[in-house]
Amino acid sequence: MKSSPRFAGVLVSIGLLSSCQMQKPTSSTVPQVVMPAESIWQSEVYTVYRDSLRQGVAVGKAVSRTELTSTYQSPANEFQSPVVNFKFSINGKDNEMQPGQDHVFVAVPQEHDGMLQTPPILFGQQYVDTKPVPANTYLAPNTPLKIRLDMRTMLAAFEKQGYYTLYSGQKLYKADFKHVFVAGNTAPLSWDFDNLANKPQLELKDADGDGIYEATVVLNAHSDVKTTARNWKQCLDVTGLPQYASEYPLLDALYNLALEEAKRAVEPDGTFRTGKEWAGVWTRDISYSIILAQALLQPEVAKTSLLRKVSKDGRIIQDTGTGGAYPCSTDRMIWAVAAWEIYKVTGEEDWLRQVYPIIKQSIEDDEHNAYDSATGLIRGESSFLDWREQTYPKWMQPVDIYQSENLGTNAVHYQANQVLAQMAERLGEPTVATKHRALAQRIGQGINQYFWQEQQGYYGQYLYGRKYRVLSPKAEALGEALSILFGVADESRAKTVVAHTPIMEYGIPCIYPQIAGIPPYHNNAVWPFVQSYWGLAAAQVGNEAAFMESLMAVSRPAALFLTNKENFVASNGDFAGTQINSSNMLWSLSGTLGMLYKGVFGMEFQPDQLVFRPFVPQALQGSRKLTGFRYRQAVLDIQLTGYGRTIRRITLDGQPLAGAAVPATLQGAHTILIELANEAPPAMDQHKVAHHVAPMTPTVRHASGQLSWALVEGAVAYQILRNGQLGGRTVTTSFEVPTSTTYTEYQVVAVDKDGFESFASEPLAIGPEKYQQTIELEKAGTRAKRAAKGYTGTGFVEISKTQNQTLTVRVPVPAAGLYAIDFRYANGNGPINTSNKCAIRTLRRGGQQLGTVVLPQRGVDEWSDWGYTNPVIVALEKGTAVLQLTLEPANENMNGEVNQAMLDHLRLTRLP
Repeated sequence: MKSSPRFAGVLVSIGLLSSCQMQKPTSSTVPQVVMPAESIWQSEVYTVYRDSLRQGVAVGKAVSRTELTSTYQSPANEFQSPVVNFKFSINGKDNEMQPGQDHVFVAVPQEHDGMLQTPPILFGQQYVDTKPVPANTYLAPNTPLKIRLDMRTMLAAFEKQGYYTLYSGQKLYKADFKHVFVAGNTAPLSWDFDNLANKPQLELKDADGDGIYEATVVLNAHSDVKTTARNWKQCLDVTGLPQYASEYPLLDALYNLALEEAKRAVEPDGTFRTGKEWAGVWTRDISYSIILAQALLQPEVAKTSLLRKVSKDGRIIQDTGTGGAYPCSTDRMIWAVAAWEIYKVTGEEDWLRQVYPIIKQSIEDDEHNAYDSATGLIRGESSFLDWREQTYPKWMQPVDIYQSENLGTNAVHYQANQVLAQMAERLGEPTVATKHRALAQRIGQGINQYFWQEQQGYYGQYLYGRKYRVLSPKAEALGEALSILFGVADESRAKTVVAHTPIMEYGIPCIYPQIAGIPPYHNNAVWPFVQSYWGLAAAQVGNEAAFMESLMAVSRPAALFLTNKENFVASNGDFAGTQINSSNMLWSLSGTLGMLYKGVFGMEFQPDQLVFRPFVPQALQGSRKLTGFRYRQAVLDIQLTGYGRTIRRITLDGQPLAGAAVPATLQGAHTILIELANEAPPAMDQHKVAHHVAPMTPTVRHASGQLSWALVEGAVAYQILRNGQLGGRTVTTSFEVPTSTTYTEYQVVAVDKDGFESFASEPLAIGPEKYQQTIELEKAGTRAKRAAKGYTGTGFVEISKTQNQTLTVRVPVPAAGLYAIDFRYANGNGPINTSNKCAIRTLRRGGQQLGTVVLPQRGVDEWSDWGYTNPVIVALEKGTAVLQLTLEPANENMNGEVNQAMLDHLRLTRLP
């Protein structure tokens, strides 16, 4: 998610909307064929023909190879339930009631009622409307609803004691109360708490000062636009880019659509635009796009764009994201893979020398801040899945996301280290090469050790928790694909992953199963660029069914929507209904192109050659031509005939081409003919599944020796986790806790009848006071003067680039053993979901680095909102441990100027 910049306003470039002269389509070099009536591919929900695609009554058709029409209409506003679930939010946080407990209102007008409105609902007390919903009754279009909230109890608490105690026990101080919003399940309501501040219509106001806050929202507001377009006709001159023609006019037209949108995606300053609606250069968007297609299609724009994402001190910029970006998010290293792809395509040594130190410095920072020596893995948020509640349980704070370890992000770091090793070898630095090849091997071993699920046949999503971590068993599409493409999975395991990863009718969902109560965006969504990486992974292992279906899954939305959308709803295939979306999306169109170049034609760019490993599904057999394709100093016309993935004959200008490899030294114009052997590869499976929502995450309490939680809808059993390990199973909603003489954390997982699991509940420490002590920090450095409340002891200290750059703390250790060290802190420098002011420090004992302490943002100007950092696990001897918390060069965040937090105390927890 592009966070607040995407919500700050719809920015449309003049270039994207400007008119252009229609050009006459060039004649195809492939003979025209009579279109047969039979389909080339069919699923339960749509059918593809040579010149068209049908989904229900909607038809996308190629009028010619440069013109498309569509009759698609979005069903987004039809048959919506009138039952509205919602809750209130202070300062854009999910803090009114426990997760899963919502207010309920039935938005069906009653006779003589006038405008629909709720009664004044007391903050924190659930309201449930008991009106029955008549059969076949749906939410009427453009239904206004006045929502009323009684805040008088909270306001009285502010005046009496200066704070209000939220359901979680956290104190909300009067000075920190900024806004109150409504979140919910019916548009324009949204469960995206982090971005409520960017939807002013969802803020409740007390206009007359009586303590009753109100907002009027219009539910089921119909848009006049039911489809993105009726017609597309090529109008930009793309003759300078590779031209493609085949016996399949629909696929040819979709190629030309992607080609034109690729040209539209270039801004006047020579950088890539993320999408039609989203201006700016984003590290992950451009990098994934460059790897798919843009390195070979528009290398100069690719280089300019990558360099735009380098800081003044020569480090790769992490996109804004959870808790203040880096190091809560660490997927910036995909930049390195994109930079290497450009080198493989162009062979430019100057480019190699320019990007090498940037990559080297960035990985060294990550080694310091994000590498986990215990697992060999890298901490940080899921790559591109950067909207917290869309992929993580609601209890996870940004600091929890920092210390989680994700499949896709680790695959990225694996490949980044491999890239740096190869660069170092070419630049004569063998010691660097050896080091980073070893780091890559360690990451790969960690992925295969900690993420692999033998029973499921694919990798898990991420390790998460606090002092103990567990594996989320969900499939994560991009991570599964990258693990194959980058070689983390061996050949046998790679085939297993493609055969067993869940696939839905409209494509591969970002995650599976889906998260309860979360609307489509990353949850319950297919992203075409992810589908393209999955398709290339399928091609690599020779799974024809999965590759063919990926080609069709990328073609379907483009043919019906007549643009390359960013995403669509996985359960119904519609472009409307996801939380945000864009046309002319860079990585989506790059996926369409990459599937052709790297999938069908099988182009594999290597430092010294271009190797062809084509794969043509039998359903797409025939002849196809790619002309005007530039490879370094050569211009290639490539003709590919037949089907399968076995090359019967390949020639360069009529002469056999050894190894199907074009040397990097080739110059001038040349013709390549590739004839496939018309042998279908061995049949391989796919794991087709229906839409499925996992159970809600339980909220667990402890009292009188019992864990208890509310009944979770759909759950038939509950797993009890003790310190990250299975410690019991029950079909009831309580569990007796065994007596323990050591610190213990419990979590509960709900399991449904199909065996799908909820996320594990928030870790609950049993009897922590016996095993914890706190050390106040106000005497460890210069005391802070900021006005804040809720601290312990007599004060707190500020750490910043000018204040208390090193804090020395003497910690009494009662006995030798394993301890967790964390810090109570506040960081009001930004919202929880965006910006770049996460504070970072290094914890040392003498010269030994014990770990990195991360202090993410907790809310704009919310300096009385205290939380704990990530725990650093360390073995300590009995006595006094002298610890230093220091700001070191590697601790630079993405802001560069503000690296600040308030520290209250150090917490020492003895672990078993």
